Amino acid sequence: MVTTRAERELVTAHWLLAAADSHDEARAQWHRHGLALLRCGTLFSAVRIPARLVHAAAGSEDPATVDAFLAEALHGGPVICARRGRHFYALVPASTAARWRQPGAECLGRDTYLGVPRPDAVGLDHQAWASYWSVAMPSAAELCTPTAVAQLVAVGNLRTATEDPK
Repeated sequence: MVTTRAERELVTAHWLLAAADSHDEARAQWHRHGLALLRCGTLFSAVRIPARLVHAAAGSEDPATVDAFLAEALHGGPVICARRGRHFYALVPASTAARWRQPGAECLGRDTYLGVPRPDAVGLDHQAWASYWSVAMPSAAELCTPTAVAQLVAVGNLRTATEDPK
């Protein structure tokens, strides 16, 4: 059975909306702003990684190169790029926040909200959205592994620590 991208996006949207306080309001936010505020710590948590660490780990600031690097490094797990805030958010299992200890990145769990782009906001589009899926959610409930995210952050920390000051 072949599943189309549109079908995967629909299933993913329904799954993500389960983290909203109001499904209708979240859908309206996606429609009006391209982002919906979803609660972390129920279906997922999010590791907030400064862009400088991601760029250092990727060895590039080029969005397409960084997106491809993240897809490989995080084994296709979903990542949101918030361009204005200069952060990336790797979606991880909800339980991750309780045991996250990797310096340089914060894990957002219970009592926090994340601006989540609508599922079709994939790839950088300067005209359309400020935040987008750097790595699209492959399907509902498929998240990054905390170990892969911790390794990515560790590499970024190491590379920024060893860079020559300019």
